Amino acid sequence: MKMVPKMLSPLVKEWAPQAFVISFKLETDPSILVSKARQALEKYHHQVVIANVLDSRRTSVIVVTKESETQLSLSEDEVARGVEIEEKIVSHLESRHTAFMEK
Repeated sequence: MKMVPKMLSPLVKEWAPQAFVISFKLETDPSILVSKARQALEKYHHQVVIANVLDSRRTSVIVVTKESETQLSLSEDEVARGVEIEEKIVSHLESRHTAFMEK
């Protein structure tokens, strides 16, 4: 494995400073997940971090912004019907993006 440069900083600062930028944070320890997501928001100055824990990444995420933390989870019924967590993420982010664009 090779280290690759972080592209979030130049994206937010130089390439697209007015864009609605989302990053992802995957952790193995749920106790540090939100704090790591908040650290990313402070460091890169973007709008949203989709944070999830490795063992539940397909069924649950936390949408972290400067102002809030929103849990998105699939019910057992949704899992049985083949619903994917990405559907809930996209739906949630659509409304956040709309609000961002109206500012």
